[in-house]
Amino acid sequence: MTTAFDPTLDPQLQSWVASANTDTTDFPIQNLPFGRFRQPGDAAWRIGVAVGDQVLDLRAAGLIDHGDMNRLMQAAPAERRALRTALSEGLREGSAQQAAYARALLAQADVALGLPCEVGDYTDFYVGIHHAMEVGRQFRPENPLLPNYAWVPIGYHGRSSTLQASGSAFHRPMGQIKPAQASQPELAPCARLDIELELGLFIGQPNAQGEPVPIDEAEQHLFGITLFNDWSARDIQAWEYQPLGPFLGKNFASTVSPWMVTLEALAPFRRPFARPVGDPEPLPYLDSADNRAHGAFDIQMEVVLQTARMAQDGYAGDVIAESNFAEAAYWTAAQLVTHHTVNGCALRAGDLFGSGTLSGATKAQCGSLLELTTGGKYPITLSNGEQRGFLEDGDTVILRGWCAREGARRIGFGECRGTVLPVFTKG
Repeated sequence: MTTAFDPTLDPQLQSWVASANTDTTDFPIQNLPFGRFRQPGDAAWRIGVAVGDQVLDLRAAGLIDHGDMNRLMQAAPAERRALRTALSEGLREGSAQQAAYARALLAQADVALGLPCEVGDYTDFYVGIHHAMEVGRQFRPENPLLPNYAWVPIGYHGRSSTLQASGSAFHRPMGQIKPAQASQPELAPCARLDIELELGLFIGQPNAQGEPVPIDEAEQHLFGITLFNDWSARDIQAWEYQPLGPFLGKNFASTVSPWMVTLEALAPFRRPFARPVGDPEPLPYLDSADNRAHGAFDIQMEVVLQTARMAQDGYAGDVIAESNFAEAAYWTAAQLVTHHTVNGCALRAGDLFGSGTLSGATKAQCGSLLELTTGGKYPITLSNGEQRGFLEDGDTVILRGWCAREGARRIGFGECRGTVLPVFTKG
């Protein structure tokens, strides 16, 4: 784990890229997240690093000789840190590389940002303890939290083919739904479309099949973290999820923010990790002194809902929920990697882990409408008078995340934005 002082994190560092020095930017020189971009007319993605409102083309700057993000993500931690150091030195005030780097800068507003890498496999976990409890109360009021939750990082395999870049829209899904009083299900549009406030964890270094990753080595295999919205069709999910769990209620769309914030950039925002008092300690393979001392990340998150009417009126939307990764998660990132590989599963560069919905303990910290509205029974009232139990066509949801503490420079994740379209009709 990265806990020693790193000069690239010096809060006094300033960049010759003026927009990186503002108090409001997500991308100061202390951040330097990785993503992919292309200009109009480009066929291939290029690798970039966000700095202020600009993106630095790493190949054009002479920092790499290829455009394969997944290849870059496989580099050993020492190589990644060396690249970060070179970026920091080249972008800081007074750098001898300023002229060369300046020729490799493009405005983020002028390029298309895509998925940050090619995603081969996608696993969605269920680490949000408060979300698990509340959803359990709605689906299984007599037994809300199953006994394995305290012992096993629960997850399921999702569809990487329907992952979408931030800014994309998707059609409301169709599926089998069984109304409460009906004798049989029907094929119908989802009426209970929901959001899930999550983080995405990207694997960098792979492991060989059959070789589990020990917990003290787990973070060496993690490249970075993004925002992640795992849209959910709650009515389809309710009918199909037993006995094998999520299927069509989950795999129609998931939205990923474009910038992977590295674990090096997140080092100042680590927190101790501890189980709630009275809960059992994890099994030894999921426990270590380092994980207890530094395993949690203090990442603040919010959910913004902008209805179609708000967009027409030029209003950016309402913040409907706020939460924090360290306070919401029952398992750490390192524990997820270790558990995923303990049976011999091979992870590859670009594999994505969804955290699961990261709800806090209070109603205002609920990361899904299922929780905020108690399954649609108590719709929320928005600032313009509109109400929502679940999402309607034309709604846009924006996730934002950032880290801030005294003695460190605030860094952010950009935004994760998606819009609901009506059900697809041919013709």
